[in-house]
Amino acid sequence: MRKQKGFSLIELLIVVAIILIIAAIAIPNLLRARIAANESSAVASIRTLNTAQISYNSAYPTVGFAGTLGALSGTCNSTTAPTSAGACLVDTQLASGTKSGYAFQMTGVTGTPASTYQAIGTPISANTTGVRSFCSVADAVVRYSSTALTACAGTETPLQ
Repeated sequence: MRKQKGFSLIELLIVVAIILIIAAIAIPNLLRARIAANESSAVASIRTLNTAQISYNSAYPTVGFAGTLGALSGTCNSTTAPTSAGACLVDTQLASGTKSGYAFQMTGVTGTPASTYQAIGTPISANTTGVRSFCSVADAVVRYSSTALTACAGTETPLQ
């Protein structure tokens, strides 16, 4: 008999089984890491919105806080100056309301000039893009809740 070169079917099946076992261990960890990254991005976005609101309030004291995400954004260049309708304080991705698996909104802007606001970020797909919702009010403290938020009452758990 001639000796044949190559792998037997059993050897190939064993290698495939080992790869599947490693993948079964690695994929849940990868998903958890992606959720953690999305949540970190959401917290950073809420902090960016807080900073933008404070800058907007300082730049336009007769208006107060911005009522929409679009008012914090805008397209400014060497020929177009920032205005209260487009202050160029946040990027257009965040101003669109969706970033890194989270949906953002600016609500609760009241008063003339506006003296309050609520910045809210909720996961687009719970348990896939994130497990916590984040919010902040005019005190600029970022808070979280394990349930989806429609308003930020200021009673949610502060981040530490």
